[in-house]
Amino acid sequence: MQLLISDTNIIIDLDVCGLIQKMFDLPYTFAVPDVLYIEELEEHHGELPAYGLQIKTLGAERVDYAVALQAENIKTNANDLFALALAKQEDCPLLTGDGALRDLAAVEQVEIRGTIWIIEQMLQEGILSPDQAKEAFNTMKDSYRRLPWKEAENMLKRVQR
Repeated sequence: MQLLISDTNIIIDLDVCGLIQKMFDLPYTFAVPDVLYIEELEEHHGELPAYGLQIKTLGAERVDYAVALQAENIKTNANDLFALALAKQEDCPLLTGDGALRDLAAVEQVEIRGTIWIIEQMLQEGILSPDQAKEAFNTMKDSYRRLPWKEAENMLKRVQR
């Protein structure tokens, strides 16, 4: 199964609409950096490893890489940069909805995917119906999650055809 490295924002998007557990029904392996898990997820989302979330450690050179990136990218927090560094270390896509991190990942030539892509994968795998996906997006929107809403609408229109 393909490995995908996630930042916290994807997990929050899916948790808000009640789909976090369903994410692990997809044919992918999901992971986060250990420091991100400890600092941002463990307290309120300690169940994630039981669902299948892997917690991975960065090698020393990737930690140095993330620290160097932070000196140049003050809009991006350290844990997000650790997620980017882990995606580079593992040579796999990064799941993020954070605009600054997405921009940096593109510069760093790391493949980027986001919440809309995850929802689309759930639709393709039959985990969600189009109505459930629409409801999930509405819940995220009502919870002030920041997604490219026009892109979400276009994806729903595409899959409903």
